[in-house]
Amino acid sequence: MTDTHIDTTVAHTARVWNYWLGGKDNYPVDREVGDRVKELFPLVAEVAQGDRLFLRRVVSHLVREEDVTQFLDIGTGLPTANNTHEVAQALDPETRVVYVDNDPLVLTHARALLVGTDTGKTQFVDADLRDVEKVIEAARETLDFDKPIGLTLMGTMGHFEFEEALRLVRAYADRLAPGSFFAVCDGVMAHMEVEDAERAAEGMRIWEEQVAQTYYMRSVEEFAQFFDGFELVEPGAVSVFRWRPEPADVGTVRDVPQYAGLAKKV
Repeated sequence: MTDTHIDTTVAHTARVWNYWLGGKDNYPVDREVGDRVKELFPLVAEVAQGDRLFLRRVVSHLVREEDVTQFLDIGTGLPTANNTHEVAQALDPETRVVYVDNDPLVLTHARALLVGTDTGKTQFVDADLRDVEKVIEAARETLDFDKPIGLTLMGTMGHFEFEEALRLVRAYADRLAPGSFFAVCDGVMAHMEVEDAERAAEGMRIWEEQVAQTYYMRSVEEFAQFFDGFELVEPGAVSVFRWRPEPADVGTVRDVPQYAGLAKKV
């Protein structure tokens, strides 16, 4: 089990992310780092919002259009609005959702807030996502791995060097049944002017120094490799706000250095 001690002296990814999303589950150290990074890289709050929006859109698509009724959400983060089970179970109350994270603050909030419907089920797995076998074994309590599952990896693979991230995505995808889907959303070094890229790099340097988890920005080409060998769902691997924008958003969407994609295992 994860150590339940919460260190409030060191900034943490989930809490800084929560701050950028306008949440209240963070500490002064998280807000200080969040403000410093945002000052250098103003798009970062928009990136966080785009990540959350993509989650809502991809879960809605899978339930409505693909009849997916099982989800494995790896790297849950702190609960905010439009969590996976809320989106999915609003469309199909019998949907089953398993969340995976190993942060003590996330664990505390998840047990209180990530509650399913009367007919559906929500489970929280306290595990390191690198322990694929442990995660899958625990998730089997709720999910049927012989049937299609929607796997979401939102803002999590950026915490690993590229080869390790690619290995983890493939390891989880290999355990999914044909007809399953997996979604990835992470930061890329794209859609920035040279000066903006330099400031973003400085923001990442501050992140490296003061946050407990490293974050690696990908190239667009590296991000696309997550989906090699799988059937990419339209519009493919794109800047996050360009993934199936709502009709009201058309004409206002702009590119940000955060990419998203959804692929099907056939």
